[in-house]
Amino acid sequence: MSRRISPVIPGFGLTLGYTLVYLSLIVLIPLAAMFVHAAQLTWDQFWAIISAPRVLAALQLSFGTAFFAAIINGVIGTVLAWILVRYTFPGRKVIDAMIDLPFALPTAVAGIALTALYAPNGWIGQFAADLGFKIAYTPM
Repeated sequence: MSRRISPVIPGFGLTLGYTLVYLSLIVLIPLAAMFVHAAQLTWDQFWAIISAPRVLAALQLSFGTAFFAAIINGVIGTVLAWILVRYTFPGRKVIDAMIDLPFALPTAVAGIALTALYAPNGWIGQFAADLGFKIAYTPM
């Protein structure tokens, strides 16, 4: 008689199945539909779409912003890492915790917090509103 080994995590199969179904419905099916639609285009149609001025402007903005953000983050991160490793000073643990915060904070929570800060009645947005600037909830 063989003895059945109980799983380490109870309900793992059910939760894995639920996760895969949810992932398929939310991510994989729309992604597959996009590829199927793109596969039906001719090369001329595809090239016309990706070389449209609006698409090129969006790509230039995205890659340009990412490039400059990477440069700035690389320089500031290197200097900050050097300072935190080499020197002991008051507030060092607070700065270290602030650096670790983005890794522990979900992106949606950060977005909600930034929206609350920059809203017209937020801590930062109220000063901008007094000067006539509207930061949050503005159309692109």
